[in-house]
Amino acid sequence: MLGIDPGLTRCGLGAVDSLPGRRVTLVAVDVIRTPPHAELAVRLLGISEAVEGWLDQLQPDVLAVERVFSQHNLRTVMGTAQAAGVAVLAAARRGIPVAVHTPSEVKAAVTGSGRSGKEQVAAMVTRILSLPEAPRPADAADALALAICHLWRDGTSAVLTPHSTLSRSSAGPATTATLAQRRWVEAERLSRQTGRRA
Repeated sequence: MLGIDPGLTRCGLGAVDSLPGRRVTLVAVDVIRTPPHAELAVRLLGISEAVEGWLDQLQPDVLAVERVFSQHNLRTVMGTAQAAGVAVLAAARRGIPVAVHTPSEVKAAVTGSGRSGKEQVAAMVTRILSLPEAPRPADAADALALAICHLWRDGTSAVLTPHSTLSRSSAGPATTATLAQRRWVEAERLSRQTGRRA
């Protein structure tokens, strides 16, 4: 699983792998940097080559990218969208599925709250992956959080029940859910209920 926190100046890349018991382990993490004074085409080419290199080397099952929202700074959001587009295109050329997650989805998945700050996300990523220190800069931690979010979002709802800490999948023994996973399942359940009432 490869997560990408898109950005034109800094683009975070974080790869993780799932282990039995819903545990997650770090595979690789890095941040692509492009000089602000360089031409747009050159900057996008640099991001494209780096992302393609990661995809070819790691061959992830899925690429998870953060959904780009409108911000006050149009120039910033345009650069973010362009970097995201480069990554999505690189994955599509290789037949790698792409998942898009909102920032609040990612925060809820790793911390249990969609309103958590970057420091809380980085702290939980560090704890989930059993790292000696938080990944720096924040773009690296955000990319790892995206990958973790997709791993847990993709399978947690099907395996865990909202009111239990233990569940049994068809493929193996009972597993223990983290607090963040349990909160995610509960949020998913409430979201489905709200959708049915609408």
